[in-house]
Amino acid sequence: MKDLFGKALLDYFNNNYTEDLITATNISSEDVLPLSYLFRTFPEMPILEQTALELAEGYVLDVGCGAGIHSLTLQEKGLKIKAIDISEGAVSVAKSRGIIDVERKHLLDETGTFDTILLLMNGTGIFQTLDQVSKYLHHLKSLLNTNGQILIDSSDIHYMYEDEDGGLWIDTNANYYGELDYFLSYKGEDENPMKWLYLDFERLKFACESTGLTCEKIMEGEHFDYLARITKQSH
Repeated sequence: MKDLFGKALLDYFNNNYTEDLITATNISSEDVLPLSYLFRTFPEMPILEQTALELAEGYVLDVGCGAGIHSLTLQEKGLKIKAIDISEGAVSVAKSRGIIDVERKHLLDETGTFDTILLLMNGTGIFQTLDQVSKYLHHLKSLLNTNGQILIDSSDIHYMYEDEDGGLWIDTNANYYGELDYFLSYKGEDENPMKWLYLDFERLKFACESTGLTCEKIMEGEHFDYLARITKQSH
């Protein structure tokens, strides 16, 4: 990983901003991801994110913290936060912005236990592929305190495969339609492609139930997106 994402965050934070990140997937063309969006404040966040932050309580793990926008909001509310990201640059920015406990770490290497685990901005993306969802959910379950919760968002991207008259062009022999190749470039340099998973709610719910977790949909966004709360099944 060249950590172009981290470089971009550092540039923006250090007032060296000249251009934005460019993203694309194997089913969508290039799109601009404004760096300012990665530094948004609570009032600028989509309603799904705001709702998740309002529901967060206790000791919180912020997974894929980026520049720390969610952690900062919760820290200001007086919550105890641990923020993790695999991007060196993101961790550096989050620290500089005042997040007390932030570490460069992969989710699967985390061993603490928490009351709330946040996976926002398409939180299911980190699972990468459908066949890894169970592994990640088992691990997340091990990080939850007794009455803990996971707050996660994603989208059902079925709509991206529809043509004008509503017909579908999904390749039925291919993998699950929410498994994408994700491309990122910054200042003319390309990051190594990543796998990124968009997971529809029904599949997430099924995977949770198979792992001894309960999954409820908290709310739907404006564009096929949703926020879910995952808890341990009570026996």
